[in-house]
Amino acid sequence: MEISAKAKDVISRGSVKVRLIRSGMFQQLTFDIRRVQHGNINYVELATLRQVDLSELQRIAEEIGLPVESQNGRAFPSGTSMTDFAGL
Repeated sequence: MEISAKAKDVISRGSVKVRLIRSGMFQQLTFDIRRVQHGNINYVELATLRQVDLSELQRIAEEIGLPVESQNGRAFPSGTSMTDFAGL
């Protein structure tokens, strides 16, 4: 799978600020790049320590093109899995 130019830019910078809706208000959260080991697969994802609604996580994953994780869940862009992001 070929990742987007936006995803490559976010990986090279190491973090991204995203505007999202939390608790009915617009907020800006910083998501950091994190490398995750799952079995034999090592892949990258955006992560935050805050709780974010799953619908917002899915929107961010689709918009940026990388997996996104918060305290209450993880979302992948449609049609992808962790193996698509291995070795980035």
